[in-house]
Amino acid sequence: MIKIGITGGIGSGKTTVCRIFEKLGIPVFYADTVAKEIMITDPVLREGIINTFGQESYENDGRLNNKYIAQLVFNDKKELEKLNALVHPAVFRAFDSWEEAIAADVPYTLKEAALLFESGSYQLCDKNILVTAPAAVKIERVMERDGVTRAQVEARMDKQLSDDEKNKMADFLITNDESQSVILQVLELHHQFINLTK
Repeated sequence: MIKIGITGGIGSGKTTVCRIFEKLGIPVFYADTVAKEIMITDPVLREGIINTFGQESYENDGRLNNKYIAQLVFNDKKELEKLNALVHPAVFRAFDSWEEAIAADVPYTLKEAALLFESGSYQLCDKNILVTAPAAVKIERVMERDGVTRAQVEARMDKQLSDDEKNKMADFLITNDESQSVILQVLELHHQFINLTK
């Protein structure tokens, strides 16, 4: 079975693209959502976070203390790297288990991750898709979606690899610029991926 990675910068619309693949019957592993879940449910990961960042990392009811963790890692690259070194391997394990459970029933799977290239997990996929959109379109989408200012969106974008850098590592490109049909682009890739499995 083929593993396809999919990513895109903030506001690129990668979730919309994933939903179209899901309509075609392709399961999508949402790495960022799973990461949030397993930081609570995976005992090995929890222990690693507590040992690294202290008991305050979790609330009394077992939930992650998001505010505390965010303060530690938001402006400190070394602390963020420590957190990622704990979380990324746990997400890889979760993806392998998830994929094993559905492997017999589907021709390929998608792994959606914001940091697909940054984390190195793109190397564990057979092919990788980059969803792109013009910067102005991305900024407008995020401002509208999250109720934030242009400066806040630009600050988030500055922390991510540029589309040009990601494009060097991607095998396929989906342009979500509101002028080209995303559905047609997804259908074209879907047929290519089906052919790869034959």
